Amino acid sequence: MGARLLAGMAHAALLVWTVLVTVPIVWTFLASVKSEDEIFADAWSLPAFPRLDNWGRAWEQAHVGRYMVNSVVVVACGTFGTMLFGSMAAYALARYRFRGNRAVHALFVAGLALPVYLMLTPLFFVVRNLGALPLIGPFIGLNTHGGLILVYIACSLPFTVFFLAAFFGTLPETVAEAAFVDGASHTRVFFQIMLPMARPGIVSVTVFNVLGQWNQYQLPLVLLPSDRDKWVLTQGIADISTAAGYDADWPALFAALGMAIVPMLVVYTLLQGQIRRGLTAGAFR
Repeated sequence: MGARLLAGMAHAALLVWTVLVTVPIVWTFLASVKSEDEIFADAWSLPAFPRLDNWGRAWEQAHVGRYMVNSVVVVACGTFGTMLFGSMAAYALARYRFRGNRAVHALFVAGLALPVYLMLTPLFFVVRNLGALPLIGPFIGLNTHGGLILVYIACSLPFTVFFLAAFFGTLPETVAEAAFVDGASHTRVFFQIMLPMARPGIVSVTVFNVLGQWNQYQLPLVLLPSDRDKWVLTQGIADISTAAGYDADWPALFAALGMAIVPMLVVYTLLQGQIRRGLTAGAFR
C-alpha cells in the first residue's frame, strides 16, 4: 500500500513537472507564428493563419542565423574538448592507482560546488591575459570563440569527470587485462576498447554538456562583450528583446526562441534511450 502511494505521488509530481515544462514551450511556438496584435490580444488563441515569415525575419533581419552558426561552432568544439579531456581524466582516476588519485578526484568534485557566477570576474582577467600571449593570444583572448571554448571546457570538466569516473569503474577489468596481454598500449586500450564500452555514459554526459553550453548566457556575455559578429544565440535573443525597448519585434523574438529550442529537442528526443541507459548503468558501482 505504501509503495503504491509513493508511486502515485511520484507520477503526480512528474505530471506537474511535465505541464510546467511543456506549457511554456507550446506557448512559445504558438506565439512564433502569430502577429503582434494576436499575441497581446489572446495569448492562447490560434493564429488566423500561420505567419512563417516571423521565422524568416528572425533568421535574416535579427541575424539569428549568424548567431546560431556561432553557437554550433562553439558548442561543438567545447563539447568535443570536454569529452576528450574529461573521459581521459576520468579513466585514469577510475582505473589506475597512484599517489594523489583521491585528491585529484576530490578536486574535480569540488568544482561542482563552485557557481559560475563567482568565477566571472577572475575568468574575465584570465582570458584577457591569455589574449596577450604571442602567436596564440589573438585566438584565445577576449572577444574570441577560442577563449570562450576554453572556458566552456574548464567549467564542464568537473561534472564530466565525476560522472564518467563512476561509469568507468563499472566496466570489467578482464577485458583491458586481456588487451594488455596481447600487447596493446594504454592509449589503444582506452580509445579502441574502453571508450566504446563506455558509450552509454559518454552519450549521456555529451548530451548534458551540449544542453548546458548551448543555454549558457553569462559566460558569453562576459567573454564576448563587444564583437556582435561573434555573439552566440543566447546573446542574440537577449539583444532582440532589449534593443528596441517597448518597440521590440515580439513575433521575431519568439521565432528566435523556437529556433534555439528545436535543436535541443531533437538531440534529446533522438538520444533519450541512451541517456537513460547511461544514467542507470553509472548508478551501480
